[in-house]
Amino acid sequence: MSVVAFWSNGKEESAKTLSMVAISTYMAIKHNYRILTVSTRYNDDTLESCYWKKAQTTENFLSKRNDFGIESGIEGLAKALKSNRATPEIITNYTKVVFKDRLEILLPPKTNSYEEYERFFPIYGDLLQVANRYYDLVFVDLNKGLDKKYIADILNDVDLILINFTQKIKSINEVMALRETNPLFQKGNTLLLLGRYDKFSKFTSKNIARYMGIRNEICTIPYNTLFFDATNDATVDEFFWRFRNINPADRNAIFIKEVDNTTESIIAKLQEIQMKR
Repeated sequence: MSVVAFWSNGKEESAKTLSMVAISTYMAIKHNYRILTVSTRYNDDTLESCYWKKAQTTENFLSKRNDFGIESGIEGLAKALKSNRATPEIITNYTKVVFKDRLEILLPPKTNSYEEYERFFPIYGDLLQVANRYYDLVFVDLNKGLDKKYIADILNDVDLILINFTQKIKSINEVMALRETNPLFQKGNTLLLLGRYDKFSKFTSKNIARYMGIRNEICTIPYNTLFFDATNDATVDEFFWRFRNINPADRNAIFIKEVDNTTESIIAKLQEIQMKR
């Protein structure tokens, strides 16, 4: 049971949320893990829109459900946490289900202002601790940067940090500086992740690793047209279900292979971290 944070520092779009979506959905199908994905991002419906169209109300063959009431999601769970009524099992009452007993989503609060949204910051640390006792893996999608204390607190407590960045020299240099100067990223519990990866760029994962002076291969989630269409059409679960036994000759096989490689790297890193404890 582990908590994995998806985080980025730069202002540039790193496809952090969509990378988490690809990894968690694929991992839930292949490994049959019970996974919770948590979004802490303000006024962002990216995670939800990957699986559910707006106003969708009916279940489909993959056991989606959309039965939220007023006291649902993080808002409802926050009250349970504050009153010490939140057991690990109760969290599932506030989630949206993608795959029954495999993949659940806890959405960010729906607030009218950023100030109102900030009230939920202190809750996430307790939530992740409770969830970690029930789910095999908890993935948390954090806001960018380190300007909010709750972000640094979560990064300090999680088992693994996936640092998301881009194939631009500025982004690469920023990650290098972070790893060299910030104690949060010097504990041996980080992996580097390139979203929307372009293998034809001169900044390939191998070249970036060489430039940064690191041995291990950098994880990648390549750009794939059908996948990104699925994120817009709320059919990500169907996309991965369709390609769970993909023909190696299929043009989408490279994408699935890279997602598989990244999930295996995450599992291996978590096992390595557990062995050192």
